[in-house]
Amino acid sequence: MGSSRIEENLLETTEEQELDGNDATKLVPVTESIRYRKRAQSAEKKSESLAEQLAEANQKIARMSQDLSDLQTEQKLACKLVAAGAVDLEAAVLMAKTRMEGKPEADIDACIGQLRREKTYLFGGSTETATLRKTAGAKDRAKQTQTALEQAAKKAARTGSRADLQHYLKLRRNLL
Repeated sequence: MGSSRIEENLLETTEEQELDGNDATKLVPVTESIRYRKRAQSAEKKSESLAEQLAEANQKIARMSQDLSDLQTEQKLACKLVAAGAVDLEAAVLMAKTRMEGKPEADIDACIGQLRREKTYLFGGSTETATLRKTAGAKDRAKQTQTALEQAAKKAARTGSRADLQHYLKLRRNLL
């Protein structure tokens, strides 16, 4: 019974080999050949899925490298616009980016020069004067409070009155 089952499970394959003039036959069990075929098919499926994943990863890398180069260009553009004295940096960067579409990076300086000539409202004076200037309201308030304090001090010194002295000290405490 056992030997007949073994014989049923064996697949006969013949290979002719020239070994000392004898023909050799090789017997392979059917279950093993089915198992090998299934393993080969699953390996092929895995290979295909890995190839798809690799293609997706390559596409993602290409998108990320393009995004990185765009960000680097935008950063260079922003730095050069700040150096050129751009007042509204966001608007200047957007305008320069739209003008630079399809042009190489070497045109950054030319684009900024053209933008500076055409859109002068985006560029104020030098950045130093813009940061050091005070508004008219701040200047007037500082002058008025200083002059009021000086006037109260002069009046207290001139009259010698305690009420004038208290008024001067009250102003000084509130201002300082």
